[in-house]
Amino acid sequence: MKHLRLGLILGSFALIAAVAGYRFSMFGQAPKARPVAMTPDISIYELSLANLTGQRESLGQWRGKVLVVNYWATWCPPCREEMPGFSRLQDKYRDKNVQFVGISIDDAAKIIEFQKETPVSYPLLIGDMNAMESSAKFGNTRLALPFTAVFDQQGALFSTKLGRLAEFELESQIKELMSR
Repeated sequence: MKHLRLGLILGSFALIAAVAGYRFSMFGQAPKARPVAMTPDISIYELSLANLTGQRESLGQWRGKVLVVNYWATWCPPCREEMPGFSRLQDKYRDKNVQFVGISIDDAAKIIEFQKETPVSYPLLIGDMNAMESSAKFGNTRLALPFTAVFDQQGALFSTKLGRLAEFELESQIKELMSR
């Protein structure tokens, strides 16, 4: 009985976090992406996660590029809403040293099914609670979704955004980083 009660409490917190993230994006109340002045104790290039075929991929393969890392899940409405805009930006800036990476907190089958409905033009990797803990080190202290972290060409954290990130806002950051 205690386990059931604990499960219901934890499930309720997860649902509240997802709904709160959606409410913020729906009414435009989510804070703007902010420049970051922190130095995480982990490099983005140290992360290595499975892709949809189960092969490990290191984010270090994208050294020297502006790197946009988006933590998301198939069950997260604001996550799903922002992905088409991210795909458009990936297509637009692919040849200009910009790389998007999605880290999903789901299993491969759900992500593959999602991609059938919503094609994504950038790599989707499979995360777990360890991946969510890495997002905390980049500023996602609430461990909520969606969470986007933007890194400059040297791998330094440039900005973060908890909640839905507007395409125009992200494009502005990309342009700023490309002009450096």
